[in-house]
Amino acid sequence: MIAPKGSDGPRVRLWDIGVRVTHGGFIILLPALWWSWKTGDMEWHKLFGIIMLGLVAFRILWGLVGSSTARFSRFVRGPAAIFAYLRGGTNDEQPLPVGHNPLGGWSVIVMLSLLGFQVATGLIAQDVDGLESGPLNHLVSYETADAARAVHGLIFNILLALIALHICAIFYYTVVRRDSLIAPMITGFRRFSGRIIEPVMASPLRLIMCITFAAALASWISNGAPLPQGE
Repeated sequence: MIAPKGSDGPRVRLWDIGVRVTHGGFIILLPALWWSWKTGDMEWHKLFGIIMLGLVAFRILWGLVGSSTARFSRFVRGPAAIFAYLRGGTNDEQPLPVGHNPLGGWSVIVMLSLLGFQVATGLIAQDVDGLESGPLNHLVSYETADAARAVHGLIFNILLALIALHICAIFYYTVVRRDSLIAPMITGFRRFSGRIIEPVMASPLRLIMCITFAAALASWISNGAPLPQGE
């Protein structure tokens, strides 16, 4: 977080339900995807993959039009902001924004990008025997589908490394800095000391519209992305 935690400070709604459910969904789906692949249950694997597609699509939409702490424009910063954060530089005279710090913001972008590529390769990939394939496999050549399978596995290993780094960061904040990042992601609320800029929460209607669009996109792709047939 950019603003410091304070046990006696105001209790602020930090993360909306969209961010929290998406975050929790990623935590549940990644092990489920690995388990279904490991056991060879490809029907479940494809179902989990389509759900992951919906979550990634929603999070990208929510990063554009969601609550202030969910928006990419609020937490994606350049090198100067990252170096200032690492130096611990703050301006005590100005209220501070809250949400992802500059490093955390870029970790969100990297994670979403990797998940997006992971889903995309899964949609067109096929297994070694050509018996199982993603719903968009018919749109690519055999060679492309075979390459997608290899990239699919590679990206998952990269994701594992990033998740390990993420867990280490949580451990550091919890144990060394005595600042739990887990509780606010569960409850949505956090206390802060000092002056802060309170987040602006998006409306429920906007949330419903983003969920509907993401679900419709995932459903359409799961059916092979059919196009209207001309008469």
